[in-house]
Amino acid sequence: MIQARPGSRKPPLLAAGAARASLAPRAGGGENGPVGRIRPAHPGLAAPGRPFAGPNQAMSTPRLQHPLDRFLDDTQRALETVFGNPPAARDNPAGDTPDVELDDGERRHAAGLMRINHVGEVCAQALYVGQAAVARDPATRDHLMEAAQEETDHLAWCADRLRELDSRPSLFNPVWYAGSYAIGVLAGLRGDGWNLGFVVETERQVEAHLDEHLQTLPGADLRSRAILTTMKADEARHADNAQAAGARILPQPIPSIMAAASKLMKTVAYRI
Repeated sequence: MIQARPGSRKPPLLAAGAARASLAPRAGGGENGPVGRIRPAHPGLAAPGRPFAGPNQAMSTPRLQHPLDRFLDDTQRALETVFGNPPAARDNPAGDTPDVELDDGERRHAAGLMRINHVGEVCAQALYVGQAAVARDPATRDHLMEAAQEETDHLAWCADRLRELDSRPSLFNPVWYAGSYAIGVLAGLRGDGWNLGFVVETERQVEAHLDEHLQTLPGADLRSRAILTTMKADEARHADNAQAAGARILPQPIPSIMAAASKLMKTVAYRI
């Protein structure tokens, strides 16, 4: 057995053993549990040159989404919007509002109006997702996706009301979605200022037609009225937020073309 003389350095074998002992698991430890052997970071959790984030430490740099991942996300959202029934994150504003029985004419009219609003929310989803897909500033993209989430609430509320009225969504929803997505991408390619300007103009026009619907709804249809009132407040806030974020005013004839396209959509969606 090798022994070290007093005052001398430890022999290499003893030094190596002491180093191994200092890395061996031992009882106790800090707030993260027992102190154990140091292991390399999992290759999927720490990229080269980036510090590993432990269980109580967030990654300092967000993971960039691959274009294919974004495409798949957008495709899934489109399928859920058009063919599925995406859930709302907020409670239905109609809540416990009594569902008064309407006569056949009132019910058909209320269903036509709510179908228009459902189509409007399908279009809003497509517009915002298309704009976000080509947004240059992450803050602009976050703004658009946050608004899209609230539009998902509107979509779910309108779908619920259509079922209550024994009606259905528009049969042309796939067409409305595809066209709106293409418009959103084209608007986004002009730059973030024009992108946000498109949001403002869209929401202002939606506010106007919601006002019209609130005036023409059957007086007894309190449930549809509660939904549309909340939607109108949300749309106004989306427009105000986009304006504050640096939206540019769209030149003519863009607003007029948007209004004409909206009128066509409302005419068709009211019936089909």
